Amino acid sequence: MNFHPREMTPPRLCNEALSEPLGEAERSAMIAAAAKKVEELFDVLRIDHRNDHNTRETPMRVAKMFVEEILEGRYTAPPRITEFDNVQAYDQLIVTGPIEVRSMCAHHLMPIYGHAYIGILPAADGKIIGLSKYDRIVEHFAARLQIQEEMVKQIGQYILDMTRPRGLAVRISAVHMCKTQRGVRASRRSRMVNTYYWGDLSTDAELKREFIDECTTLDRGQAD
Repeated sequence: MNFHPREMTPPRLCNEALSEPLGEAERSAMIAAAAKKVEELFDVLRIDHRNDHNTRETPMRVAKMFVEEILEGRYTAPPRITEFDNVQAYDQLIVTGPIEVRSMCAHHLMPIYGHAYIGILPAADGKIIGLSKYDRIVEHFAARLQIQEEMVKQIGQYILDMTRPRGLAVRISAVHMCKTQRGVRASRRSRMVNTYYWGDLSTDAELKREFIDECTTLDRGQAD
């Protein structure tokens, strides 16, 4: 089966999902077509993928890895949100983390890995979502070509749109292998940290301080 891009739909940014999730047949066709392109790349790089037992299956493995793992968040529907009634009208800050972040740098196709922390200020008359869903949401938006400055906003905006809390904060601390493995070859301890705030968490300095303090506590626990 030949793979033909959806020519009638507008092009999507590398960290945006397709307009519709891929069907099983379309996914298989994409993997087969991508494997052929990896073979072409190996030919250009003079890597023998036909006779070398180490690389004979590598083009197909790489194609499947990109479609089914690294870029999965582009080709699948976002995670469903399980909501619970806020019966006790809880309206204080909730912080969850560290949540594993595994992504791929859009600039050099090198891994980004680290942790996310999410702070939620629920509305007293609103909903609370299942705690594990925050991990699923982070995983979904990380599984595409990303830059960290945009990833933190995508995660937060999705949570905001789905749950409408009074306030929200998303913080990511991650190592970028495009910096540690190439170029300047910085220490593997070198990380990028960024935070984005919405609602009351963007305007209340005391809430911001509480969120950062909780992130620091959780980060220390991770180190222990």
